[in-house]
Amino acid sequence: MQSFLDYLSLECGLSKNTILAYRNDLTKFSAFMETWGLRRPKDVQPEHLNTFMSSEKEGGLSVNSICRNLVAIKQFYKYLVLEGKHQKDSLAVVDSPKLWKRLPGVLHWKEVEKLLSVSPSPAPLGLRNKALLEVLYATGARASEVTTLRLKDVDLEAGYLRCKGKGNKERIVPIGSQAQESLKRYLSEARPHLGGPATNPNKSSRVQSASGGKGSRGQKSKGSKVQVTRAAPDKVDWDGTVFLSRLGYPLRREDVWRIVKTYARRAGIKAISPHALRHSFATHLLERGADLRSVQEMLGHASIATTQIYTHIDRQHLKTIHKQFHPRG
Repeated sequence: MQSFLDYLSLECGLSKNTILAYRNDLTKFSAFMETWGLRRPKDVQPEHLNTFMSSEKEGGLSVNSICRNLVAIKQFYKYLVLEGKHQKDSLAVVDSPKLWKRLPGVLHWKEVEKLLSVSPSPAPLGLRNKALLEVLYATGARASEVTTLRLKDVDLEAGYLRCKGKGNKERIVPIGSQAQESLKRYLSEARPHLGGPATNPNKSSRVQSASGGKGSRGQKSKGSKVQVTRAAPDKVDWDGTVFLSRLGYPLRREDVWRIVKTYARRAGIKAISPHALRHSFATHLLERGADLRSVQEMLGHASIATTQIYTHIDRQHLKTIHKQFHPRG
């Protein structure tokens, strides 16, 4: 398996998170196959894979996760053929469970307005959170993409962001006037203060021994325990990361999730994830007449089929369109 994971990293350029997910999927599939007494990949037949997917579904695993499992397994078998370890890909005939797929969660535009109108937390964190939410909805960016966004990727004058998506593929996305203004205010009024005395009184890096003595960071006095305090940098740069934590460190994906969930609760709307804003971004564009190819490009999807799955046209909107344009509507 390790050679396959190395192939995904070195040859395919997949991210560490994707490779970790593939590893977990293959490990779980391998354990399931062993319960059938199947220890060699060549012994696995399509019916075994279908049974595995049905078992995952009955276990409550989401359709998207099951589909990802299937992708990981089928990629592994393609790799075995590519490397000459198998003569034939025995699982190529297994189709994705399309009929299981559910429409993604999407906010109504009024719910988005409520979310973006929530009174922010005290500055500078409030300005950061406001800019973060605006950027997520305005660009359809993934949580992982906004956490790795650099200052050099932002062109406020032109109104564009450069996002680095899955497989390190880059795309240029318009940001929109309201998100542009929120981001501009955050960068000028809030970001310079994150990690500073106002947000972190104990700013200087230090190492203290259990007896109260101080030493240099990373060193340990003989016979005493060393407590390392993670402190904010004296100068905020971090390769120019746009969104920073209170201590001046780059935000993590789990931080983005927490912020989105907190503001959704304050707005009085249903619990959502950052990806719901991505779905809403695509859906609202399509509802207002954007073509699917343009939305595909802004989302960074390699296949338009993926865009069709991620986007969801409201049924009432379709009914309105039908009534407006059909001869017998």
